[in-house]
Amino acid sequence: MLNETYKRLLVVWAYKFNVLMQVILVAIIFIGASFLLGNGQFHPGQLTTLFIGYIVWLYARVLIPGISSDLTDEAQAGTLEQMYMSPAPAEVLLLGRIFAMLITSTILVLLTALGLVLLLHITLPLRWESIPVLILTLIGLCGFTLILGGATLVFKQTESMADLIQNMLMFLTGSLLPIDRFPVWLALIAKTLPITLGIDVLRRILQNGQSLSSVWNDWSLIWLIIHSSIYLCVGWVIFKWCEKIAKKQGTLSQY
Repeated sequence: MLNETYKRLLVVWAYKFNVLMQVILVAIIFIGASFLLGNGQFHPGQLTTLFIGYIVWLYARVLIPGISSDLTDEAQAGTLEQMYMSPAPAEVLLLGRIFAMLITSTILVLLTALGLVLLLHITLPLRWESIPVLILTLIGLCGFTLILGGATLVFKQTESMADLIQNMLMFLTGSLLPIDRFPVWLALIAKTLPITLGIDVLRRILQNGQSLSSVWNDWSLIWLIIHSSIYLCVGWVIFKWCEKIAKKQGTLSQY
C-alpha cells in the first residue's frame, strides 16, 4: 500500500503540469455551476453549500474512472494475472490501490479547495467532526468503486460507464443542489447513491454547526454508517463474483 502510494505520488510530481490543468478545469466547472445556480451572481451561503458537495464529488471524479483505467491498463499490458499470484487477495490489493488513489486525489482536492476559497472568498469553518464523516463517506465510495472494478474484469472497457456514473453523481447526489430541493421520488433515489448521505451530514456539521452527537441522535450519522458498510460489503461480494466469472471464462488477462 505504501509502495503504491509512493509510486502514485511520483507520477503526480512527474506530471505536475497535468495536475495543474485538472485543478484549473474542476475550478472552472465549480465557478460556472455557482454562477448559473446563483442566477448570474455568487451568493456566499450558496457558495459554501455548493463547495462542500463539490469537494466530496471530486473524490468520486478521481476514484471511479481511476480504478477502471488501472485495471484496463494492466489487462492491456498482460500483467493483471500477476496481481492474482500475490499471497494477498486481489480485492485487498485493489483496496490498497484505491487507498493510494485517495491519498493522491486529496492533493487535487486540497489544491482546488484552496484556490476556490482564495478566489471566491468562500467561508468554511474547519471542524474536526467533519473528518470521521468524510472517512465514512469515502469508505462507501470505495465499496462502489469495487463494483466498477469487478465490472472491468468482466467487460474490460468500462471507461465510458465510469465517466457516465461520475457525471451522474455530480447532479444526483446533492453535490450541486441539496436533495431537500429535489422531488420526493428523486430524493429517494439520490439517498441510495454512495456520497449523498455523506454530503448531507457534512453540510449539517460544517455549515449548520451541528455536532456529531446531534447528527447521531437524528439518525443521519447512523444511516451513513449503515449505508457505507452496505456499499463496502456489496462491492466486495460483487467484485469476487465478477472475478469468478472472468476466471471461469478464461478472460482475466485478455483484453
